[in-house]
Amino acid sequence: MKILTTMITSLTLILSLLVSVNVIATHFTFTAIPDENESQLRTRFEKVALYLEKELGVKVKYLPVKSYSAAVTAFRNNQVQLAWFGGLSGVQARILVPGSQAIAQGYEDQFFKSYFIAHHSTGLTINENFPDINDKTFTFGSKGSTSGRLMPQYFIEQHLAKKPQQAFKRVGFSGDHSRTIAQVQAGAYQVGAVNYKVWQSALSAGKIDTNKVSVIWETPTYPDYQWTIHANVDAEFGKGFANKVQAALLNMNTPELLSSFPRSSFINAENKDFEPILTVAKKIGLID
Repeated sequence: MKILTTMITSLTLILSLLVSVNVIATHFTFTAIPDENESQLRTRFEKVALYLEKELGVKVKYLPVKSYSAAVTAFRNNQVQLAWFGGLSGVQARILVPGSQAIAQGYEDQFFKSYFIAHHSTGLTINENFPDINDKTFTFGSKGSTSGRLMPQYFIEQHLAKKPQQAFKRVGFSGDHSRTIAQVQAGAYQVGAVNYKVWQSALSAGKIDTNKVSVIWETPTYPDYQWTIHANVDAEFGKGFANKVQAALLNMNTPELLSSFPRSSFINAENKDFEPILTVAKKIGLID
């Protein structure tokens, strides 16, 4: 009887462990870089979570993070299996997790761009040529942002032949594009660099006073945002799961979901598409 009881207890324990493993394996978690304010991100990505849950047949959770580096860390630690990264954060994440793949991008992300914006007191207006912003105060977005830091810094160094700290009276990092717009509009900084999509959305929503702040230059285009999936996802969720996720993202075509990004559609992406970002990051010293 004692042997039978022990066997039953052991079997119960094994079954409990199997159930526990199954629960973990059916929870698919994703995150996104915090490029806008948190309420906008939650609204956008909780809709995406519901869509993915329906398409993938597993529980899907959106995990908000406080910084670009936190998004990369969560991916590295396999706290998330999918991430909506910018160009730079995606490159950084894939270096840290070999075998991870960029699998989808917005149609517009093939030829993304940044806007340089200025407070009206500078007297600067839109120009095809790089503006004379020497000795101004300047704010980037997040330190890990492609459109708010990496590419703007690259073009600054190209045109001014100086590091930002040498070119400007004061250099700041607002943390996200919405705050960059707010800070330049308020005159806290004379000039800033922003994601053109965030600028256009804020303008459409009536959140920008063009009597106080305006676009003075737009950069050449470059590859930017993409969905990147973790190298271990098939091992955790079953063979072919990564392909299933990719298909779900490429088929994410409802106007409500697309407008929340905003993107016109999602298309296939590959790691090699973002090699120009890696080259620039090495050139200005953000990646060794």
